[in-house]
Amino acid sequence: MTTYDQPRSSQLANGIHTNPLPISVSLIAHNEAANLPRCLRSVAGWTSEIVVVTNDCTDDTVKIAQSFGAKTLENPWRDFQTQKNVSLDACTQPWVLALDADEEISSALRDELIAFFNGDAPSRFHGADFPRKSWFLGRWITHGDWYPDRCLRLFRRGSGRWGGDLAHTHVIVDGPVMRLRADLHHYSYATLPAQVFKISRQSDDFLRAQLLKKKRWSLLATFFRPPWRFFRAYVLRLGFLDGFPGFYIAASTAFGALLRYSRLYEHAHPCTPPAEKS
Repeated sequence: MTTYDQPRSSQLANGIHTNPLPISVSLIAHNEAANLPRCLRSVAGWTSEIVVVTNDCTDDTVKIAQSFGAKTLENPWRDFQTQKNVSLDACTQPWVLALDADEEISSALRDELIAFFNGDAPSRFHGADFPRKSWFLGRWITHGDWYPDRCLRLFRRGSGRWGGDLAHTHVIVDGPVMRLRADLHHYSYATLPAQVFKISRQSDDFLRAQLLKKKRWSLLATFFRPPWRFFRAYVLRLGFLDGFPGFYIAASTAFGALLRYSRLYEHAHPCTPPAEKS
């Protein structure tokens, strides 16, 4: 029988004991058995509740979540924003910490969050954001378009909601937000094909969002945005300091922009072969 080595007490790794904070950890997951133990281990013991909304899992995702004491709910997939708000609505604590299954609260961020609640910040702020640092091609990425990638993920329940559009989903908070310094860890792509697949999926979301806004294909955007995205990521944001991974990220970001805007051209010019002449 598989075990997942989760802590069951409120004793933290640094030896400090604390009562669980008034936080609901909110997640969604589909076949995340490889990532979920690391994510939940980073919040177990010092948060009060874990809520995981799943859809159509064929691996041990649900069993793993339940082994950490999580409340699990099955909900048919519609889109990221809808699914994340379903998880949010199931939370019961005064504060919500929204995570993705491939993320992990670093020990430094955990300590900063505990300090947030031990001070007067909860009475002065409705939320907090923090930088997200990604592990990619064997190293932490600390420059370019991927860092600091600040994420607003801690917020007072009732003051925040997932919003945006199909292509870009983010938390919208009604009230002041505190900026924290410690990193949220992100383990986004185990392989390059997985990263390429996500670029393709994001182009699907981009196309649907643009069509809903009644946007049309633009030659200028398709021509100028890809090289601009590469230059911004690799030069202006110092992506070259991350070695080859920094170059790859800048190049794939440029290709992603090219693919997204080309999808509008493809939609306007269907790839239907001409009828054969008799």
